[in-house]
Amino acid sequence: MERNRWVKLLGVAGVAGVVATGVLVARDERQRRAYTPDEVRDRLRERAAGTEGHDDRQATTPAG
Repeated sequence: MERNRWVKLLGVAGVAGVVATGVLVARDERQRRAYTPDEVRDRLRERAAGTEGHDDRQATTPAG
C-alpha cells in the first residue's frame, strides 16, 4: 500500500512540473510576440553590431 502512495505522489509531481513548464513557455511566447516588427529589427541590428568584432578575428587567423 505504501508503495502505491509514493508512485501516485511522484506522478502528481511530474504532472505539476509539466504544467509549470507549459506556463513558463506560454509566458515567454507572449513576451516575444509583444514586439513590433520595428522593435525586432532594431534589436537584431544591435545584436549584429555587437558581434562584428568576433567575425573579424576569425577571418584573420592563418589557415593551416
